[in-house]
Amino acid sequence: MDKTLLKGLMLLEALADQNGKPVTIPVLAEQVGLTKSNTHRTLQTLAHAGYATRDETTGNYRSTFKLFELGAKQMAQIDVRQFAAVHMRALVDLTQETVHLSILDGASVVYVDKIESAQPVRAYSVLGGHAPAYCVATGKILLAHQTQEFLARHLINLTAYTKATITDLQALKTELARAAANGYAINRGEWRDSVGGVAAPIFDAFGLPAAAIGISGPLERLSVKRMKELAPAVQNAALNISRAMGYRK
Repeated sequence: MDKTLLKGLMLLEALADQNGKPVTIPVLAEQVGLTKSNTHRTLQTLAHAGYATRDETTGNYRSTFKLFELGAKQMAQIDVRQFAAVHMRALVDLTQETVHLSILDGASVVYVDKIESAQPVRAYSVLGGHAPAYCVATGKILLAHQTQEFLARHLINLTAYTKATITDLQALKTELARAAANGYAINRGEWRDSVGGVAAPIFDAFGLPAAAIGISGPLERLSVKRMKELAPAVQNAALNISRAMGYRK
């Protein structure tokens, strides 16, 4: 048993019990049965990870919304496929391209569902497979809605998979900002040569990015111009799924 991890979890639960109110180190130490110094060190670690925050005036600690966000994301991931199915099928019928449903897992995306295009030449992917988030459209649009702290923690080594892969962090952040402003992201052959895609974010009832829906195909057919033309359809599918999940913006 990892006692250090257990101490951190105990303190997280104690902080959550305060309903967002700041609490002193002595009170927390007494609640969880730790020394004040041990409690202080563990709280510093939790604050560094974003799960707690310290009041600079009083020195007291309170929990952040990070646990809530993690729980909300987990619930959304469980339900998103059932909400997305009908809209994925409609998007395949409209675009005649393969449709993917992806979730973010650190620096990667996981393909949790897909419907193949009937086209004889199409993009290859594996259900349950991973792809570097910064290289694919669904990953890029999900990264576009993460915090700078998240990006700094996960986007460390940007490996080049093709000549089109964006490996400069600042250039990638500029691309992500553009994607957030546009409401969709484009992959110009950055993960697999000659394979592109366009994707839009799916938000849950809490307004958090729960997943992304996107289309992909060979760039000779799904050109950047064509992807931009189809972007509104992808965004509409994403919005319909978001609303089915309780999103109301």
